[in-house]
Amino acid sequence: MIFNCSRHRNNHLVLSPIEEAFKTFFPRMLLLNYLGKIGPKTPLKAAATFSVGWNIFACSESLEKPLNWLLFNYYLTTCLQSSVNKHRHMFVKLIDMDHVMKAKSIREFDKRFTSVMFGYQTNDDYYTDASPYHRLKSVGIPVLCLNSVDDVFSPSHAIPIETAKQNPNVALVLTSYGGHIGFLEGIWPRQSTYMNRVFKQFVQAMIEHGHELSNM
Repeated sequence: MIFNCSRHRNNHLVLSPIEEAFKTFFPRMLLLNYLGKIGPKTPLKAAATFSVGWNIFACSESLEKPLNWLLFNYYLTTCLQSSVNKHRHMFVKLIDMDHVMKAKSIREFDKRFTSVMFGYQTNDDYYTDASPYHRLKSVGIPVLCLNSVDDVFSPSHAIPIETAKQNPNVALVLTSYGGHIGFLEGIWPRQSTYMNRVFKQFVQAMIEHGHELSNM
């Protein structure tokens, strides 16, 4: 989630959503990579990410463990294949689509399709460039990052805790439980989640105190 806090004519700060699409795995990494590359020059005033994958190598290794592959990896791979196969005619001259459709994991799909489409020499080059952990130190606006240490999509050992400590713009919040974009609360979790609650608090803080941060 990214947003601008702009001053309305009645002198109150109002929240203007820019993009609601940052709710899936890779767009969240794109957001952090963008913020890390552009630093304080971004027109955005603040951002929040949830269950981001910090190191794609570590994410892939976690998802390739037998149980995780069975529960998540293989299914997601078939979803990716289905998506690109709908537009197969656009790729056949550039990529061996038959080889892509035989991929059994996300890593294999990325090696055969994604890295090729984006012009990387190798899949390792793509994973290195796409992993946002090494750009976190350059983020120049307030960013809330919520992760759970039991998230198989983003293993805890790859979360850049020390890097986050060195950047005062970054608030890295870790929970013991929550899974991947879960963060359910209560014995019978039916409505609000911890993720929603923390996000609302973060937005409220930016509305009330965002101007103080920009003047520091």
